[in-house]
Amino acid sequence: MTAMIDPDDYVKSPCVRVCRVDPATRLCIGCLRSLDEIAHWMGMAPDQRRAVLADLPNRTVKRRILP
Repeated sequence: MTAMIDPDDYVKSPCVRVCRVDPATRLCIGCLRSLDEIAHWMGMAPDQRRAVLADLPNRTVKRRILP
């Protein structure tokens, strides 16, 4: 029997297919995730994914003020 996946638990990846790591921040310049977050995304629980997504706006601000 296959487990049913609750559609409310689905959390879409923030990947925008611009995959390059900024050497200063060590974050992907496209989605702003760390390499660990990218590598573990598929194994993360929905709450873990939501926590990463919630932090992305903070990372955007930091990225904008870097030289």
